[in-house]
Amino acid sequence: MGVFISFTTSQLGMIRHWGRELKLAKDPAIKRRMLKSRTINTIGFGMTALVLVIVLVTKFQQGAWIALLAMFVLFLIMWSIRAHYDNVAKELAVDEDTSPRALPTRVHAVLLVSHVRKPVLRALAYARASRPSRLDAITVDISTEETEQTVADWEKLEIPVPLTVLASPFRETVTPIMEYIKNMRRDSPRDLIVVYIPEYVVGKWWEQLVHNQTALRIKTRLHFEPGVMVASVPWQLKSSEEAKRLQDIQ
Repeated sequence: MGVFISFTTSQLGMIRHWGRELKLAKDPAIKRRMLKSRTINTIGFGMTALVLVIVLVTKFQQGAWIALLAMFVLFLIMWSIRAHYDNVAKELAVDEDTSPRALPTRVHAVLLVSHVRKPVLRALAYARASRPSRLDAITVDISTEETEQTVADWEKLEIPVPLTVLASPFRETVTPIMEYIKNMRRDSPRDLIVVYIPEYVVGKWWEQLVHNQTALRIKTRLHFEPGVMVASVPWQLKSSEEAKRLQDIQ
């Protein structure tokens, strides 16, 4: 079934191909060669289609229907993927309303702080180096003692960036941050918001289970917010150095 369906459809495709080429050809000699080729493909199409029908009728109950069903399902899958790509291409195409010179009114940078540690200071340095119109740091109050320690460490280093403490009565991290970002979007809808998130680069698979989970949830939620960009600032743990060394050896 698969062989003769392929033969039949390929011959049909060649017939359509020569039909299009004949409309464009001007030279009579070239047209004659095309007509000859199309005639050969037409004969081939008739022969393979006849064999296909015979095989289909005689072998249908012996399992030919399974091959037909599988091919039909694969066709639908591939057609839907192609349709998806076509729709995405249309959605992303540059139109008259798109201007390459359009710029946001201001750039508002937000640094996520859990503890005052080296990864946070690196993210802070990158955020300041980008020279945003405004830079804020935020931390979520899920533990009073830890929050007080974070604020004290922040003030001790005399960091010239305000640190805002977000209340979290239910000890939840993601929701207060999302509400803060959404309020910023409502107040200044034309501003570009860049959220800097410190992340650990780990070398062992199990370390990924105990690190970066909150950052992953935050990034996933932020990706659905228009006008918001996420900047991940990596910090390589010692275990990542060993993993990199093994990769270089391989």
